[in-house]
Amino acid sequence: MATLVPPPATVQPSTMPELIPPPNKVDYLNLPSPIPYEEIHREALMSLKPEIFEGMRFDFTKGLNQKFSLSHSLFMGPTEIPSQSSEIIKIPTAHYEFGANFIDHPQLLLFGRVMTDGRLNARLKCDLSDNLSLKGNAQLTNEPHMSHGMVNFDYKGSDYKAQFQLGNGALFGANYIQSVSPHLSLGGEVFWAGQHRKSGIGYAARYNTDKMVATGQVASTGMIALSYVQKVSEKVSLASDFMYNYMSRDVTASFGYDYILRQARLRGKIDSNGVVSAFLEERLNMGLNFILSAELDHNKKDSKFGFGLTVGE
Repeated sequence: MATLVPPPATVQPSTMPELIPPPNKVDYLNLPSPIPYEEIHREALMSLKPEIFEGMRFDFTKGLNQKFSLSHSLFMGPTEIPSQSSEIIKIPTAHYEFGANFIDHPQLLLFGRVMTDGRLNARLKCDLSDNLSLKGNAQLTNEPHMSHGMVNFDYKGSDYKAQFQLGNGALFGANYIQSVSPHLSLGGEVFWAGQHRKSGIGYAARYNTDKMVATGQVASTGMIALSYVQKVSEKVSLASDFMYNYMSRDVTASFGYDYILRQARLRGKIDSNGVVSAFLEERLNMGLNFILSAELDHNKKDSKFGFGLTVGE
């Protein structure tokens, strides 16, 4: 006699809704600290504004101990002088620069430079507390009304940064930048130059992710600055910027790149004024770098080429 086996039970689809994890909520009470207001275009300037020079340059740095070091710089090359005509006038020049550095990182940094033409530059950074720091820079020269100095007080909050500036010529300034989301920060600045009886106000915005950085800045002086940096990979970045001065009606747009190789770094740009430039830093050995600098101005029919060595421990 056959045994009757009941048919398998049919599995009914569940009528319960699937549990979808909620999106990550933004903790507005724990936002990241933004970069300083004066450095909002930092990534774009790194690619588009390398230190182009013409002639020969040699830099040597010797560390005497862990905190103190001496530097020597020698430059030989032409220097442009002002001219009323459109023709560019260059005269051969050469100067030597001696420097002393004291670094007690990160509490105290002191830098001093003296040049053969009589100029003296000094910079100071001192952390007065965990949140408050003092920065100062000064330049003394034999030329009348060309010496200047400035002192900055920087305060770093958990999600904001503020700065107060005081300089010679009755110069006063202040800026503030605040993180309003994990990727967006907004800020503003004011300044007063008593010697020239000028004042101004400005606003800035910065949006950054792991792959891109976009910034915008506008000031009552007529200046509008926009920049965008796209990180193609860990070693390649593309950058562009747009500068417009409402008062003088000057407009400049540029596009540049930043390519980091295993032992070299290549940066270059081309702008709307017909200027093409490139800057190469190659590490030949530990503490020894070779530098190449080139710039071609099609409108002015001018070209610059420079090379140099940087030696340091």
